Amino acid sequence: MLKKYLLVFFISMVPLIELRGAVPVGLSSLWGSPLPIVPLYILCILGNMLPVPFIFFFARKVLVWGADKKFIGKFFTFCLEKGEKGGKKLQEKAGRGLYWALFLFVGIPLPGTGAWTGTLAASFLDMDFKKSVIAVIAGVILAGIIMGLASFGIFGAFGTILN
Repeated sequence: MLKKYLLVFFISMVPLIELRGAVPVGLSSLWGSPLPIVPLYILCILGNMLPVPFIFFFARKVLVWGADKKFIGKFFTFCLEKGEKGGKKLQEKAGRGLYWALFLFVGIPLPGTGAWTGTLAASFLDMDFKKSVIAVIAGVILAGIIMGLASFGIFGAFGTILN
């Protein structure tokens, strides 16, 4: 059982997979019996949020540092340009509701969204750290709820009822 708790914790820290992948694994019968919901969510949220301060304060600096390096420079420059362009686009669309936009960006479980990407965008936009973390953690909680419902087949049941 401890192995499954650790597995779920580490899965929730992985970029692109994050809590969205960890919740279904924790609720499944893979690698043992399903985990209790409350401890699973707490563990997934903690695992997903652990990298957030490091991403906010250091990821942009690492990308800037690596932009002029021989082997990684092109990729790092691409990431910087894409992040800045995406951040400006989000800021133009969201206006004063930027933190709500960040919350929804992190909370709607689509490919390429999540705590890692949302925190990096907040860093590029020079958003307030505390407000950004609140928006990201709220988004992670929303994503966890959505993934839990999807894992239990709630959305499939609604689809069947509506058809």
